[in-house]
Amino acid sequence: MFIIIALIIFNITLLYISIAKRLNSYINLIAFQGFLLFVIAFYELSEIHIINLIFVLLETVIFKTFAIPYFLKKIIKKNKITREAEPFVSNFISLLIITTAIFISFVLATNLEANTEKVIYYSISISTVFTGLFLIMSRKKIITHIMGYIIIENGVFLLSLAVGNKMPMLVNTGILLDIFATILTLGIFVNKIGDVFKEVDVDNLESLKD
Repeated sequence: MFIIIALIIFNITLLYISIAKRLNSYINLIAFQGFLLFVIAFYELSEIHIINLIFVLLETVIFKTFAIPYFLKKIIKKNKITREAEPFVSNFISLLIITTAIFISFVLATNLEANTEKVIYYSISISTVFTGLFLIMSRKKIITHIMGYIIIENGVFLLSLAVGNKMPMLVNTGILLDIFATILTLGIFVNKIGDVFKEVDVDNLESLKD
């Protein structure tokens, strides 16, 4: 029951992301999602080997809850990026799209799985991935595209928790390395763009030449 409540709260963060106007709100929500993933992993994976459990918990707490948000705030401060998210579509349209995606994801998950808890896992995982993709497509700033990718990672991680105690150490290592390499690579990319453009905006990429 506790896990279901945590998953529902996680789902609410997706709705809030769709209407958030400031980059700090995105970063705080990403940190909060990392904490929720820590709570869910702690209860869901309690029966796996202690080393794997510690690895997953450290991954969610250190990287998702603290390191990634700190890294994003550092990028914003270094490149003097404005705090506005600057979406292409209105908040109402964004909220409507994400709400529809959550509903469709729930319907699809219901058809795939009979277990109520697994249905919630699958539906929220799919919704999270879609929210990340939507954030990438509907926001102007490159930094929000990075955040969208991180949200997609959270969705993939949440989906992996659905298999619970069957998740091997190798998968944990792959997830950690993927997140670390992604943040490092995209961080270098944003910093490089920041050396050229004062405002890290998608529109500015149109002026780039080979």
